[in-house]
This record gives sequence, C-alpha cells and structure tokens, in this order.
Amino acid sequence: MKQKVTSFKSEYRIMGLSLSVFLLLSLVVLIATYLEVLPKGMVGAFPLMIIVGALLGEIGNHLPIIKDYFGGGPIVIIFGSAALVMYGVFPKYATDIMTNFMTGEGFLDFYIAALITGSILGMNRELLIKAAVRYLPAILGGVVVAISFVGILGAIIGYGAKEAILYIGIPIMGGGMGAGAVPLAKIFGSTLQKDPKEMLSIMVPAVALGNSLAIVVGGLLDKLGKVKPSLTGNGKLMSINEDVIVEKQEDNPIDYKLMAIGLLISGIFFLWGNIIGRFFPAIHPYAWMIISVAAVKALGIMPRKYEVACFQWFQFVMGNLTGVLLVGIGVAYTNLAQVIDAMTLQYLLLVGATVIGAALGSGVVGKLVGFYPIEASITAGLCMANMGGTGDVAVLSASKRMELMPFAQISSRLGGAFIMILASVILKLIL
Repeated sequence: MKQKVTSFKSEYRIMGLSLSVFLLLSLVVLIATYLEVLPKGMVGAFPLMIIVGALLGEIGNHLPIIKDYFGGGPIVIIFGSAALVMYGVFPKYATDIMTNFMTGEGFLDFYIAALITGSILGMNRELLIKAAVRYLPAILGGVVVAISFVGILGAIIGYGAKEAILYIGIPIMGGGMGAGAVPLAKIFGSTLQKDPKEMLSIMVPAVALGNSLAIVVGGLLDKLGKVKPSLTGNGKLMSINEDVIVEKQEDNPIDYKLMAIGLLISGIFFLWGNIIGRFFPAIHPYAWMIISVAAVKALGIMPRKYEVACFQWFQFVMGNLTGVLLVGIGVAYTNLAQVIDAMTLQYLLLVGATVIGAALGSGVVGKLVGFYPIEASITAGLCMANMGGTGDVAVLSASKRMELMPFAQISSRLGGAFIMILASVILKLIL
C-alpha cells in the first residue's frame, strides 16, 4: 500500500491532475472546439482557456533559458496563444468566443478588481504605512530616473520621447502583465482614443524583456556587492538602526463564504472607482479604485474578517485564473506580427535604459533615506521592473537575497498601483 501512495505522489501532474486525466479532459475540449459545439460565454471560454494556459505554461516552465531569463510559463502562454491565433490553429469562432469573454464580457476587469483589492487589503497595515514613509521614495526615485532615461534616449535615437515613456518605460515599471501592461493599455486606449490591442502588442515584449534584464542585473548587483562590500547589507535593507516590520503570514483556513464576500467587495470597489471616475475623469477609474482601497487599508476602517475575505478571493483568482487571463491577453490583445516588428535595436536599447535607470535611481534615493544601495536597487528598482510575483522570485534568487521578499512584494503590489495612477496623470499632462 505504501508503495502505491508513493507512486501516486511522484506521478507527473498538471494543474494537480495526473497526466492521463489532464489529457482526457483536453481531448474533450479539443473535440468540442473543432466540432464547433463550444458554447458562447464563459461556459465555453473557461475550459478551452484553462487547458491551453495549463499546457503552454507547463512547456514554458521547463524550457531552458526561457524559464530562467524570460519569465517562463507566462511569456510562453501569451506568445503561444497569439501564435495559435496568427497561424489559424484556433477556429475563428473559438477565437471570437475567447476575445469576447475577455473584452465584451469583462473577464479582464473581473480579474483586475480581485487583484488590486485583495493584494492591498491583504498587506500588513503597519508595513503599508511604513512603506509610504521611506520605501516609496526609493520606488519613486527608480521610476523618475527610469522614465527620464528612456524618454531622453527615445528622443536622441529618434523613437520619440513620449512614445518611449508611454509604451516602454511605464509598462516595464508597471508590475507585470495582469496588473501592469493590460490595465495600462486600457487606460491609454480610453484616454488616447486608440485600440488597446495595438498598444499592448508594443508593451508585452517590453515587459518580457524588462523582466529578463532585471534578473540579469540582479545577479550583477550581487557580484558588485562582493567587490564593494560598503554598498550592501547582504540581504539587510536598512543601514540605520530601526526596527523593520516583517509581513507575517496569518493562518486563516480557506472559507468559501468568505471568498464570496471577497468577490462582492472587489466588485464594489471596482464600481466605486467608476463612480468617482464619472465625476473626476482626469484620473482613470482603475486609479481611483487603487486610491480607495489603499485609503481604506491605511485608515484601518475595514474589519479584518472582510480584508481576509478579499485576500482569499484574490489568492483563488491569481492561483487558478491567471493562466486564463494570459491566454486571453495572447488571443485578444497580442498581435504577433506587430510584436515581431517592434523588436528592433532601438527597442532593446530603450528597455535597457528603463531597467538600468530603475536600479540606479532606487539605489541613489535608497541611500539617502537610510537603505543599502544594492538592496534598494534590487527591491525598489528591479522588483518594479520585473513581472510581479514570479519576477520577484527570479530577481531575488539571482541576487541571492530571498529574505527581501516582503519589500519586493510592496514593489509588486503598491508600485504597480502607483504606476497606474502616475500613467493617468502623465497622459493628462502630455495631451
């Protein structure tokens, strides 16, 4: 009996399913797709997008080089899905179902509402307040230098300062795909009266390459710390004597009723953002939602039970539906031909200017506010320029500073939200 249990546990699994079961489920989905009996709406979109996302994600997470330097699964899901559309592997009606599910039926907004509400409300309140006092200036320093570098270089090499800032600099600093490039494309689209698909096709490769370069720079900063020990705390962020608040993991068992409450509250915050945006249209509703959630958290006016509800709902959505979102990005928002056309020497130089500017700016400002420059560059700079949670792990692993994860998470959670607010303001200023 023990041998059977051991064999079961060691069996290769996808999505927690044995390979044989996963393949059987995939076969049913493929038959339905190619017989053109896939229903419209989420009942048809979900099975197809879950299966495609899981399969492409598994491939990406095991491809050498891709998994270490280009984001692994998420990147392969996006570009793989886009390739399946470009080469006609998906029947047109199936592509239409997935596209409508993402855009017309609002799955993208549904995902973003859960992400923003749960990630902020799930933070330690004291850590959030302390971050605003000292850590956020280091983030701001990285953003300012990164945006300045890419804008100046864009003007010098003929790409255009405005285009470099909007389509390369801001998306790289925006916190990844789901929380960064995708909502930014929608913000830009509504403000500039342009198709978000076109802009996202430019942003996606920037985010992917920015993530890769951030990992490489993280490894180089670790080596710099060995050469110049005075620049690093060897994993310790603060260079002055002050208690550091660590975000502790609470032991809250999964409660399905709580998750339903979290779904409702995240939706309400999304509606609230739209209500304020109706009266104050200068700032995008996403930004108003972020400001509202952060204010509620900082003021401590929401009962902890409901914060946990939002966090558990966010964890469920992020853990189970991110693959669906990435497939949707590939199918509905990524024009592979435009992506290929965008990959020029100019483009690569601008991506490099953004990432290096982020690390340099955060390091300098971090030093001024009492941080070790290398640790500040890694957390407040590179963890802004990478692809969110998976990027945080990769950068901190490359720099051998995994103990800085709480600060990396601040960059991913609050930094990306800050960029969306900043993008709304910048758009109004340059128009």
